[in-house]
Amino acid sequence: MDYREAGVDVEAGRAFVQQIRSLVESTRRPEVLGGLGGFSGLFQLPGGYQEPVLVSGTDGVGTKLKLAQTLDRHDTVGIDLVAMCVNDVLTCGAEPLFFLDYLATGHLNPAQLTQVVAGMTAGCHLAGCALLGGETAEMPGFYQVGEYDLAGFCVGIVEKRQILDGSQVEFGDVVIGLASQGVHSNGFSLVRRILQEAPSLTGKGFDLSNCPDILGGKSLGEVLLTPTSIYVKPVLQARQAGLVLHGMAHITGGGLPENLPRCLGPDQSIQIAPANWPIPPIFQWLAAAGQVNPRDMFNTFNMGIGFALLVPPQQAEQTQQWFVNQGIPAYPIGTVIPGRGELVGLP
Repeated sequence: MDYREAGVDVEAGRAFVQQIRSLVESTRRPEVLGGLGGFSGLFQLPGGYQEPVLVSGTDGVGTKLKLAQTLDRHDTVGIDLVAMCVNDVLTCGAEPLFFLDYLATGHLNPAQLTQVVAGMTAGCHLAGCALLGGETAEMPGFYQVGEYDLAGFCVGIVEKRQILDGSQVEFGDVVIGLASQGVHSNGFSLVRRILQEAPSLTGKGFDLSNCPDILGGKSLGEVLLTPTSIYVKPVLQARQAGLVLHGMAHITGGGLPENLPRCLGPDQSIQIAPANWPIPPIFQWLAAAGQVNPRDMFNTFNMGIGFALLVPPQQAEQTQQWFVNQGIPAYPIGTVIPGRGELVGLP
């Protein structure tokens, strides 16, 4: 017996690394030392910081991967993986520096996994960070043929005095919501249940190729695989342009109720104005098809707001317009009020 007969093809693994080498190199930053293939990735801290603080974050893509594998489309989930990590790191004001991935599969399919890595490199370009390295694990018998799983890890940097930790947020601050591109990477266990079990014209369940009228001619699969928005560059550029940001929140699992309070002080809440932003069509379709009540929708999905900024009231309109000028729809969605972390005004 040998390793290949046991299901692990070492030569295919080496060929895969060579295949993705140029993709990884395209994300290189000046601080990267060495190249692909070592036991570890080396990164020199950038200069210009007086009290640099490293910020880390890790995440995955969840069961959205099931849709990608069903559709055999793998070029967007890599962007999702990067986005989930870099957007989290961004919330304290940090600039993402480098990203690492862990990719596990039952059988190495170079064409399939190269698409995944291409998505990761696209995400790293959008975030301005380097894809410093990763691990590809071939685990026969653990995953079904065609299945894979992803996890990511990101490190960023911020000047200590510029860290956003909730202490800067003041009563009266306005919440500026930045639009999401759709479902992003959370709530897909409910999405998949709706697709599989909700009543439809053909009996039960919906095919990913279905094109509901409300989606404007796009298929469910196309809309649901739209990758998570990466907000890093426009937000960092806003701070560099002099806009004052008192707090930030990445709207992920648990929606606005779970994530917005994470950037507040201990005696603060937010009065939300749900009528101030449009609910994207995909959420309207999910609510109708699955007969999901509004409370559960807001507690599961981002509902059209992917990232939130807390700003002084006198700067709210300027901040909103700044992001609109960058091509990112932005809305004043709430105000900071006294309380204990609850959101007032949601269904």
